[in-house]
Amino acid sequence: MSSASPTSTLSSIVVTDLDFAWPDGGSVFTGFQAAFGTGRTGLVGLNGAGKSTLLRLIAGDLAPTRGSVRVTGELGYLPQNLTLDTTARVDAVLGIAAQRTALHAIEAGDVDEAHFAAVGDDWDVEERALATLDRLGLGHLGLDRTTGQLSGGESVMLALAGQLLRHPDVLILDEPTNNLDIEARERLYDAVAAWQGVLLVVSHDRELLDEMDQIADLRDGDVRWFGGTFSEYEAALEVEQDAAERMVRAAESDVRRQKRELVDAQVKLARRKRYAQKMWDNKREPKIVMGMRKRSAEVSAGKHKAMHTERLAGARERLSEAEKAVRDDDLIRVDLPLTEVPEGRNVLSLPGVRPQYGTRLKLEVRGPERIALVGRNGAGKTTLLRTIAGLLEPDAGEVHAFVPMRYLPQRLDLLRDELTVAENVARFAPAATDNDIRARLARFLFKGRRADQRADTLSGGERFRASLASLLLADPAPQLLMLDEPTNNLDLASVRQLTTALESYQGALIVASHDLPFLRGLGITRWLRLDEEGLTRVDRM
Repeated sequence: MSSASPTSTLSSIVVTDLDFAWPDGGSVFTGFQAAFGTGRTGLVGLNGAGKSTLLRLIAGDLAPTRGSVRVTGELGYLPQNLTLDTTARVDAVLGIAAQRTALHAIEAGDVDEAHFAAVGDDWDVEERALATLDRLGLGHLGLDRTTGQLSGGESVMLALAGQLLRHPDVLILDEPTNNLDIEARERLYDAVAAWQGVLLVVSHDRELLDEMDQIADLRDGDVRWFGGTFSEYEAALEVEQDAAERMVRAAESDVRRQKRELVDAQVKLARRKRYAQKMWDNKREPKIVMGMRKRSAEVSAGKHKAMHTERLAGARERLSEAEKAVRDDDLIRVDLPLTEVPEGRNVLSLPGVRPQYGTRLKLEVRGPERIALVGRNGAGKTTLLRTIAGLLEPDAGEVHAFVPMRYLPQRLDLLRDELTVAENVARFAPAATDNDIRARLARFLFKGRRADQRADTLSGGERFRASLASLLLADPAPQLLMLDEPTNNLDLASVRQLTTALESYQGALIVASHDLPFLRGLGITRWLRLDEEGLTRVDRM
């Protein structure tokens, strides 16, 4: 690990003495410095660390309170919350509408000089645009279609196509895989791997981060650099944290030793005082000798005590410094025995259900199966989960659930914003005492006053944990849990927290997700792909 930033080349991003605070006074950066040069950089950090804010400052969407952001070269930016004009055509989003108009006018015989100026040397702009769309799986769109007909994933890939067609010197991407299905993600990975220039990516997608040349870890208002992929960064971080924890244990041992020596010094001081007082009282030596002996003993003992007090203070300071190096990315650790489902027990039956706008499906779930539900965007995964949960009526057939079940939607709209975390959990477990709820919430990292936070004040990661706690601590305990794209907008620490929480879950699990590393970490027992043909079992992905 190193605190030195990489050397910038011709194209670069240089951030100097940056201060930024929100209008309510919340400070994000103070004296922040960083430089991003040629190559692919993955920017990681906890939710709320300021990753997206930094990208917006670089893109010029936000202005720093103090300091500067300098971008050398043409800049391209793909924001996290992308919105396209639904009336705009594909060629306008790609930025080639004016060139196409001029090109078609020339082809029709119009020799106006303005048309030639608009085309410049880019006579094959349409061919390049169509080739770029095809490379990103958007070849079916054409250039004249309006964006109002596109899915969220198609909109992201179209905006990326516009950036690739422009080929800026510097490209920044904020959570580009959030709305992408597995096939689209693979195409994005290929585009990133082929990128030449400065690329800065904020993402929780481990596979995308493993395409990076270096990782920048944004934490506590500072950035630390590691050369290599995210997997290599994690391995190095684990070694570093092991060493940091050993330093803490050594520092704790030193503090204990210094406390003992200080007590010993105080005992010796007391003994010397008692001896000097006894000699004084008994007057066994001349008064002047006894006075000198008493003062000498007090001075000597005082110096001894001061020395050990200073050593204890130093040991405590070293312990404090050692503790700072240990990351406090707490993991959720819960016991959920009431969620247990015996092997072979019937959990769910869909003998021939046809969800709204979908095809007829058959699905049987038995025992504590862990099912991954995959498929392209728009295949109907969310509709299927909402139908099983009873939130949508099927067009045909019935859903038979034989155990208590709960569903966590993408939007995390389970919580009532006006209620606290503890009050929200109490809604799902009305028979539980307040003390019981708070004890359980502490295992979900809502300790003490954190359980009294209103839901509308929670960060994205906190809201997710509160929603998950509400479901897993519900009465009756869910023996079938359904999660819809649970890792969207979660930082990597929150994904680890979710994974460890689900390790304790002993019921049946159905997870719809495009996040393959996350799914692989859950111990999936069955992979199902949903498409226009229905549900198909697939090999491990």
